[in-house]
Amino acid sequence: MTVTMLAPPKKMVELSVDGQSVRVLEGSTILDACRLLGIDTPTLCYGDTLTPVNVCRVCVVELEGSRTLVPACSRKAEAGMVIHTDSERVRTSRRLVLELLGSSVDLSLAPDALAYIERYDAQPDRFGADAKTVAQDVKIDNDLYVRDYSRCILCYRCVEACGEDHQNTFAIAVAGRGFGAHISTELDVTLPESACVYCGNCIAVCPTGALMSKSEYDRRQAGTWDAESEQVVQTICPYCGVGCNLELHVQGDAIVNVTSPADHDVTQGNLCIKGRFGFQFVQNR
Repeated sequence: MTVTMLAPPKKMVELSVDGQSVRVLEGSTILDACRLLGIDTPTLCYGDTLTPVNVCRVCVVELEGSRTLVPACSRKAEAGMVIHTDSERVRTSRRLVLELLGSSVDLSLAPDALAYIERYDAQPDRFGADAKTVAQDVKIDNDLYVRDYSRCILCYRCVEACGEDHQNTFAIAVAGRGFGAHISTELDVTLPESACVYCGNCIAVCPTGALMSKSEYDRRQAGTWDAESEQVVQTICPYCGVGCNLELHVQGDAIVNVTSPADHDVTQGNLCIKGRFGFQFVQNR
């Protein structure tokens, strides 16, 4: 006789967010509750398919009875919680975080961060022009993607995507401490000498443009990048039988990037090296 153990059904917990009562499944986060109510809570390091790592701190909210602000992306919802997402304390904290990020790195290719800076009236320039701490040369050591860590906010998204959440390659991690913290390969070797398999899944989750396909980088450098005219065409990857959905980003008559929908049940936004970068044959006319 086979005995099948069933997990106990999840309970519903009720909490209050900005004066509105909401019920969510046990195990859900405060961010889940906010989204259920349609409350736009800013996030930078959070990804729907990634494990929350609580490093950007722009999603913090005020929990009555808590000494400190709590991260909405990872704090589990509990019955009876009273949450304030837009109090003066929350807005001040988010504003300062955005100012520190904007003063230290180049956020010109980070639309979400720029929108938050405007939303919270953050003034990164008040720290002075010499505040940028991570200005460095762009790393171009392969033909598929480039790394510009002057744009990196250390959100850990690429580390999570390369690690247990998706690829399990563990080619990159955060090295150093404090102002010396940076994304690095093992022993700080070049990508061709590392464990990188060039899936490009780190590019897909990067929110600031610190990681970028070589095709996009070259076009931006040449001044021929035209995002306004870009069209997105959906298709199926032709390389194997898995059936990965592709989104072809087309400018003019050329494919410039390939992505996959994050909500696709096969890929969850991930692709292999062929699916993401193997499109040049289409343009070899």
